[in-house]
Amino acid sequence: MTNAASVKRRYLALWFPFLPTDRLRIERAEHHERPRDAASGSPWALVSKVRGALRLGAVDAAAQALGLTPGMTLADARAVQPDLVIAGMDEAADRHCLQRLARRCIAWSPRVTIAPPDGVALDIAGVDHLFGGEMGLIAQIEEAMISIGMTARLAAASTPEAALALARHARLPIEDERAAIRALPVAALALDEAACTALHRAGLKTVGQVTTRSSAAIAARFGMAAMTALRRLMGEEQAPIAPLASPVPLHFERRFAEPIALQASVAACFSDLLHEAAQMLEQRDLGGRWFALTLFRSDGARHRLDIETGRPTRDVALVLRLFNERIAALADPFDPGFGYDRIALFLPLTEPLTAAQPGFDGESKAKGELADLIDRLSTRLGPQSLVHLVPRDSHLPEQAQLALPAIEVRAPICWPAPPKGEPPMRPLFLFDPPQPVEVIAEVPDGPPHRFRWRRTLHEVRLYEGPERIASEWWRRKGGEQPGEGGLTRDYYRVEDACGRRYWIFRHGLYSEKPDPRQGPKWYMHGLFA
Repeated sequence: MTNAASVKRRYLALWFPFLPTDRLRIERAEHHERPRDAASGSPWALVSKVRGALRLGAVDAAAQALGLTPGMTLADARAVQPDLVIAGMDEAADRHCLQRLARRCIAWSPRVTIAPPDGVALDIAGVDHLFGGEMGLIAQIEEAMISIGMTARLAAASTPEAALALARHARLPIEDERAAIRALPVAALALDEAACTALHRAGLKTVGQVTTRSSAAIAARFGMAAMTALRRLMGEEQAPIAPLASPVPLHFERRFAEPIALQASVAACFSDLLHEAAQMLEQRDLGGRWFALTLFRSDGARHRLDIETGRPTRDVALVLRLFNERIAALADPFDPGFGYDRIALFLPLTEPLTAAQPGFDGESKAKGELADLIDRLSTRLGPQSLVHLVPRDSHLPEQAQLALPAIEVRAPICWPAPPKGEPPMRPLFLFDPPQPVEVIAEVPDGPPHRFRWRRTLHEVRLYEGPERIASEWWRRKGGEQPGEGGLTRDYYRVEDACGRRYWIFRHGLYSEKPDPRQGPKWYMHGLFA
């Protein structure tokens, strides 16, 4: 029998050199956003305020090729590249992105650990043969990262520290691992800045030069941290890793010696499974948000029912009602055939759920009833049939909200409230896209006096405005159509002679000259109730 301790460990490291900019590109692509000059391949940089000055926190490959580096002031970077596309640093989003990438890597190894701020290490001992060897595994992961838009450098070694150091500092591909490690700069030891400066002043610029000194001399002059880092880099010491804990969905099932076919028997079994699940959830202070019931027929066929809830719950009666709604909405009822010999309940998604004190005003009860109604309607009609508008970080009216399935909106939504006693600044109904209108107005840049919309002439009796909304300067310059950017909008709340109220805007100013022959264009964007 082979001793598990004698198995040679191998680790594969993924380094994402442009993680912040790659993450931002992917997010904007998912939201169909195009930054300014994105089509021309302009370099990107993320900035943050350091001691009152804006400095580059991260750059992409194009910016790096121009000599832009993190730490450079934005003014200096603009002097080198005036067309630099910038955005704000978001370290929390970067950490979340790294965690998602690490969980994606569980498909290749069960032992995955995160090496902040931009690395992931996989224990590939005993799994690389499943993917055609070490090189085959590297090729498959590289292809997967490219497909999602992430730039990654991969390297393998006998310790996770060595693999990460090779991925960050070595020239790939690596032919001789030990020689490549010895050629690494002392920065690969991942010591603090003072220790790296001391090593350089001592004439030690590579890892190989550090290994020529005695262990006692290194520990005495540079500290035990330097000695420990060197031993781990050279594979002489293994450090324990903290792998990601893959969440295992709760699973409950019943097996029957004789298949059951009566609906009452199936319902009783399902109720028992739900009570068992509720007890387990209560012990762990969790609530279920996704319940999956699978009925295994004796002839091998399977019937599955899934329900989702808008908030975590372990209320057995509520879940039973939702399953009844789901069964009632089936166009083709389940045929038990010769009966079911196994019934299983899975909870793929759970969330923390602790006891809450209800308020005296009944607001929490009303919120609970609304959540139950959303769950019932989403279960009966489908999750995409019931949507909820959530605010979005955009000053453009048509992009200031996003329609999401109501069952996915978990946190309460806080919309900006209009000033007390004032009419609403925005109409409830918006046209998408805005509809063109013919307007007679004072020039230059005056309010509308008369407009024709849908072949009907309207005399403006009252107006309020303008409310000026500037274009998104960080986006690519577009044409004259609304939503393509580039031109200023002046919005007016107008009321015609019949008392009907409209939201109209002028797209562009006469000084911007979108069309020298016609001037700015006007659009109907919304109707007030």
